[in-house]
Amino acid sequence: MNLGQLMQGKPRTDTPGVTIATPRAYELFGDLCFYGRRKHAFTHLAELGGAEPGDRVLDVGCGTGYLTRCMAARVGRNGAVTGVDPSPPVLEYARRRKQRPGSAPCTYREGIAESLDLPDSSFDTVVTSLLLHHLPEDLRPAALREMYRVLRPGGRLLVVEFRPPRSRLGQHLVHGGGGHAMAHNRVDLLDGLIADAGFEVRGHGDVRPWLCYVRATRARQ
Repeated sequence: MNLGQLMQGKPRTDTPGVTIATPRAYELFGDLCFYGRRKHAFTHLAELGGAEPGDRVLDVGCGTGYLTRCMAARVGRNGAVTGVDPSPPVLEYARRRKQRPGSAPCTYREGIAESLDLPDSSFDTVVTSLLLHHLPEDLRPAALREMYRVLRPGGRLLVVEFRPPRSRLGQHLVHGGGGHAMAHNRVDLLDGLIADAGFEVRGHGDVRPWLCYVRATRARQ
């Protein structure tokens, strides 16, 4: 059993996706993986998301709320940020975390990415980080279609995923620590999956040491 499996929660009846049951261990694992540069990386990702002051932001698969809080700092006190995750323990952890002064209020709610209990066109920006590899491949298009549905026309999407190491040694280490889904994550398919969900892909790139991202928009109607 690898470290990723040790952090997993009990299976849910409404989704086959993986959940996290140990938020403190997950946070420690995240800090170690980023070599102390996690704050820098996720602040940069929040900038890449393109959200503006006062925006309504949704973080799908928010986990412990790390990116959620970064988005809240970006949109400011006149904005609003909602985090959705299927794991009650990580949501409770996220609710207890302090936010930066001047940040938007964060609301956390339980839910699954492939069936969001949220109104159509209700957000200006949708972000998701390290979620898709937790879903079976056949459910990833459904999750992206839901993100499209809840995003307003002209709104922005940021998808962040784990980029597997290219070396055999790196893949072996990730497989032992995070599992098969991370070691063999097909990030090369992201652009196509996002476009198939109806988005217009605007660009992509890497954020060191382990992340890649795709930026997209929902066309104006």
